[in-house]
Amino acid sequence: MEFFSAEWLGKPLWMWKGFLAVVVVLLAFDLGVLNRKDKEMGIAQSLWLSAFYISFAMLYGAGIWWAYEAGELTTSDGTHAGVAFFTGFFIEKALSIDNVFVISLIFTYFAIPRRYQYRALVWGIIGVIVLRGIMIALGAALVQEYSWVLYIFGAFLIATGIKMLVVPEGEQDISKNPVVKFMRRHMRVSDNLHGQKFFVREPDPKTGAMVRVATPLFLALVVINIADLIFAVDSVPAIFAITTDTFIVYTANIMAILGLRALYFALAAMVHRFHYLKYALALVLVFIGGKIFWNQIFGKVDPAISLGVTLALILGGIFYSLWKTRKDTPVPAQ
Repeated sequence: MEFFSAEWLGKPLWMWKGFLAVVVVLLAFDLGVLNRKDKEMGIAQSLWLSAFYISFAMLYGAGIWWAYEAGELTTSDGTHAGVAFFTGFFIEKALSIDNVFVISLIFTYFAIPRRYQYRALVWGIIGVIVLRGIMIALGAALVQEYSWVLYIFGAFLIATGIKMLVVPEGEQDISKNPVVKFMRRHMRVSDNLHGQKFFVREPDPKTGAMVRVATPLFLALVVINIADLIFAVDSVPAIFAITTDTFIVYTANIMAILGLRALYFALAAMVHRFHYLKYALALVLVFIGGKIFWNQIFGKVDPAISLGVTLALILGGIFYSLWKTRKDTPVPAQ
């Protein structure tokens, strides 16, 4: 009975273990069954797998909503668990689309063939689950100990949104990435790709002895996870501005990220068509950041209004982008 009564971060331990078990099963099925062999994932398969992940997230969110309405689930800050989950999920999903372009650049720089990319992305999720968990736990601890931190989050989101609106995007050079430079300077790195392997044994150029070396696929995996951590600097404060309930924040984050990896292969070929989504996301960040100050000055905004505005802005940005770029020439997938 202790298992059912013990709590961690405001929720019964069995809820955390249950959610992580679901994630492990999904990853095992994805990596061990659907993509056991190294093969190139087509756009159709990418879309079908993405639809599965999104549908699963919707069902999970519906379960959260039902549990809250039935009185079986409460949130630490009194927010509606279902509304908070879906708002956080949609924001995280939309913000994560920006990752696609960066991930594509990383794979191109390290010359990773498409048939090995999905396996690297799925393994990357494991790193994301841990890193996001650490960031969210730290954020929750800060908010609980110092409630004024939410104002910093709000100001940061507003500043980030305004920056996205007025500052043009610059070209990114992966070769100048400090992580890439550090790893090449302090690790033995193979010049050749060795299939799906992250480490292999090769003869040392100086001594001839067999030594363990990292492959370009491992470097790509590390840089992708670092890039995701940087993107989390925007997304984690955004969802904490919606709810400070750690369980809702974490589950919404992870559910959105799980499906993004599958959607990558469809989006990578048409990421150029989502150019105007950036401005919609900027408005979402400004809205969410401003809501923190509004809540303290005028009273809490109805969660349903927050969800509606967020969803309207994101969908508006997606449809407007697709309409404006309908005549653009597709970009060949890497």
